[in-house]
Amino acid sequence: MTRLRNSRYAELADQGNTTTLPATDSSARDLKLRHFDLHGLIKTRQSEHPTTSGLQRREKYAKNSLSEAEVESHARSFLQFISDNPTVFHAVEQLSDNLQNHGFIKLSARDPWSEKIKRGGKYFVERNGSSIIAFAVGNNFKPGNGAAVIASHVDALTTKVKPISTKPTTAGYVQLGIAPYAGALNKTWWDRDLGIGGKILVKNSETGKIKSRLMKLDWPIARIPTLAPHFGAPAYDPNPNPETQMVPIIGLDQSERETSSTEQPSLLGGAGTFASTQPPRLVNAIVKKLDIQHEEIVNWELEVFDTQPAQLGGLDKEFIFAPRIDDKLCSYAAIEALIASTESDTTGFPDNRSQTADDDGIIKIVGCFDDEEIGSLLRQGARSNFLPDTIERTVASLADGSCSPDLVSQTYANGFMISADVSHAVNPNYLDVYLENHAPRLNVGVAVQADPNGHTTTNSVSTAFLQRVADKCDSKLQVFQIRNDSRSGGTVGPMLSSAMGMRAIDAGLPQLSMHSIRATCGNLDPGLGVKLFKGFFDHFEEVDAEFQ
Repeated sequence: MTRLRNSRYAELADQGNTTTLPATDSSARDLKLRHFDLHGLIKTRQSEHPTTSGLQRREKYAKNSLSEAEVESHARSFLQFISDNPTVFHAVEQLSDNLQNHGFIKLSARDPWSEKIKRGGKYFVERNGSSIIAFAVGNNFKPGNGAAVIASHVDALTTKVKPISTKPTTAGYVQLGIAPYAGALNKTWWDRDLGIGGKILVKNSETGKIKSRLMKLDWPIARIPTLAPHFGAPAYDPNPNPETQMVPIIGLDQSERETSSTEQPSLLGGAGTFASTQPPRLVNAIVKKLDIQHEEIVNWELEVFDTQPAQLGGLDKEFIFAPRIDDKLCSYAAIEALIASTESDTTGFPDNRSQTADDDGIIKIVGCFDDEEIGSLLRQGARSNFLPDTIERTVASLADGSCSPDLVSQTYANGFMISADVSHAVNPNYLDVYLENHAPRLNVGVAVQADPNGHTTTNSVSTAFLQRVADKCDSKLQVFQIRNDSRSGGTVGPMLSSAMGMRAIDAGLPQLSMHSIRATCGNLDPGLGVKLFKGFFDHFEEVDAEFQ
């Protein structure tokens, strides 16, 4: 395996990474393993290979690990994904477009699937335009066979525009009513260049039909100004009021017109239109952007977001500095891995069936969910029926009319899920807050997340399972666990694995500055995530056979 060129990475690797998981015992397959190169990637040499013609064909198409160049190339692709898609709606639309460009067929949950889903087919379904599940069915899949699942979340900490966002002009400033989503509106949101975007419901004046359209005003429109330190104690208040002291300014109004205290804004569904309840200049900008009329706006869901593009940083550009890394990063890597694992020339294959799947006996699934940051309780969240329903409908569609709860339960029992959410990278300025030997580094690999109190799904079996996957695709695993005197975060893993009874592990890419408006990961991390996740799809069946 060729070594990565950056001398800085080599220096770090020479120092030794104490967070790396030990390799598993390979006696079951008589494997000759593993030396580590300077970057720490596992070098695997397999002395025995299954000799079935099907496995040999799949080796040709799908089992090649990502090369060094392919890993590096994902940095630029991820930068563009982050910068071009500032809201959850834009992100899901981009993922949808990417899937369609690679032969995946869009399904509607409102239609029957029984005549649409075929073995060898690739599909995806959305919910609310803010969650998406993509899956590929192997040509040899039989109801009751397992599913290889990667579940992540595509929402991020943000601020949302209030239903009635007009505020009285104050001291000549036009302001916008916003509300924090999850832990947003923290101190990192002060003095940032903020844009506005999201989903607009537009009613066609001729047909009367209502359609969702996405919109982004991606130049700096809004700003939450700090108070200069010259004003003393108020400027150093550690707990500013988010309702009154963190209101963004979006323009100037020097007319000093006063609004009567008895005047009430038009209510939704009342005499006024929706647009009349919003700042007129904001509405005008949106109307112009979409080329529609004011009265055609029925409603909207808008976010306020950091407009500074994602970019490479560091002396050798070994960092990615970006907004919304948590968790566009793992969502991006999971979808790219599914595409790579199912990519082939589909010429001659009806219904977009994939030649790579001609001997797969499983379903490969990626779910990117909304609302993880606020508990996943909504219909587009991971705690909903979205993933179980998608799996159950797929199994039923392929069961020739004889699907039973037993077959669905069998698919769950034979499946395995990676709950892919970002982890904490070690911060060199706060080493004392990290648990010794559990501090992941950037540009090394995915970190398994452990927690003794059930905040993650990781256990000994699932850790050994993923290590075997890593062995086979030349990837390296790290491990993270929080100290006993700190609070652990949660993921979508426990809620999904407990609902389905599926084996699962929590494992995600490390980042610095989690829940800041801008965070940091390594420039190789997107590609390293794709590499491991693709290996999970490619090698699932042979690894699963070792755990009977």
